[in-house]
Amino acid sequence: MKLSNNLSLSEVVKSNTAIKKGISNNPTHGHLDNLVSLAANIFQPIRDHFNVPIGISSGYRSIELNNIIGGSSSSQHSKGEALDLDADIFGGCTNAEIFDYIKDNLVFDQLIWEFGDDENPNWVHVSYNKDRTNRMMMLKAYKVKGKTRYSTIN
Repeated sequence: MKLSNNLSLSEVVKSNTAIKKGISNNPTHGHLDNLVSLAANIFQPIRDHFNVPIGISSGYRSIELNNIIGGSSSSQHSKGEALDLDADIFGGCTNAEIFDYIKDNLVFDQLIWEFGDDENPNWVHVSYNKDRTNRMMMLKAYKVKGKTRYSTIN
């Protein structure tokens, strides 16, 4: 199933952890509606702008999968509202370019510069809410004594 011209459902639900653990990572109809909206409003505009494949390092996560990997109990990944994008998978652009494009051109709920350094994040987390007002919240993730912390980006 295609979520948009250049994004398939199989790309968004693929999880090596789910495969290894033998758990389902199939979205509900409501989650699928969210994923279609996320693809239309976030993924496809990025793909069209850069005109190169954009890697998904994490997409939809069932509640069970999210718990196993230690994700937040309020993770938007489990609602079909978030993607982790990684330009390093295919090349052609950088994660910093993806972050800046989203920041400057798209409506989003959360945009997170995930780790990396001041020049380039390791990946970009982006979420979109089709049913609520998007907060346009920008954060930077970093580690302190092994724990993830976030600072606000203005």
